[in-house]
Amino acid sequence: MPELPEVEIVRIGLSRLLPGKVVESVDFDWPKSFPNAPADVKAYLIGAKVLDVRRRAKVLIIDLSSEYSLVIHLKMTGQLVFRSKKDRFGAGHPNASLIGNLPDKSTRVNIQFNDDSRLFFNDQRKFGWMRLIPTSQIEELDFFKKVGPEPLAADFSWKDFRLRLNRRPNTSVKAALLDQTVIAGVGNIYADESLWGAKIHPSRLVKNLSPSKIHKLYDELIFVLKLSIEKGGSTDRNYVDAEGKKGSYMNFARVFRREGQQCPRCGTTIIKSRVAGRGTHTCPKCQPKPSV
Repeated sequence: MPELPEVEIVRIGLSRLLPGKVVESVDFDWPKSFPNAPADVKAYLIGAKVLDVRRRAKVLIIDLSSEYSLVIHLKMTGQLVFRSKKDRFGAGHPNASLIGNLPDKSTRVNIQFNDDSRLFFNDQRKFGWMRLIPTSQIEELDFFKKVGPEPLAADFSWKDFRLRLNRRPNTSVKAALLDQTVIAGVGNIYADESLWGAKIHPSRLVKNLSPSKIHKLYDELIFVLKLSIEKGGSTDRNYVDAEGKKGSYMNFARVFRREGQQCPRCGTTIIKSRVAGRGTHTCPKCQPKPSV
């Protein structure tokens, strides 16, 4: 599953290419990937102009001049590829080649614009979807009503972060970070990286964290999310950046997938365990396991 930086990189790439494009036609081969009524597609998608591309948590939103939006969840293997006479951009699962022939067997949705450019939604495992929804109703979807605040929002402070974490006082701090109702977009990679940076063991209960530790965790989380966006995301098996190049964040990861290697801070061997149901990477010295 992509995390916030990977989806943000998709948004950045498409926001440079799609605004101003007018939808001419749309084809799809899998109804669950494009669960929209034909009448709505004809009335609100065909002939509509793209106004903006934005993101909420791990979801992409393409706003249209019809006052409808395409809400897109890439899930595990989704990829969006844009092609025109001069541009070939893609982001998502790299197995759908940017230089091969499209549509191919993984293409679920094919949107053609009136200048002959196209946007392909490819998804090998068919878990992703592209839904056409009135823009005014997006915030009323169950997912959006439940999801927590954006960690990179300008108005999201460490005190807000502390209040959100403290909603889960009796859970492990890693479980709280992964809970999308607490904070949006954080997954396994950036949870492990930020906890290592803050010298907090992932199994420590939220209620046992001091305000200073929470402040440090907030700083580290913001740091690793911004660094990953800068580096084009992780190469976590599935993702390439908006120009079809693999992200380089994993070259800078301090602990994630570094089990058996030396901690870059103290030299202790990094170990892998299981916390909150996920594979978890820690330094036993920098992040001592709580005794209780």
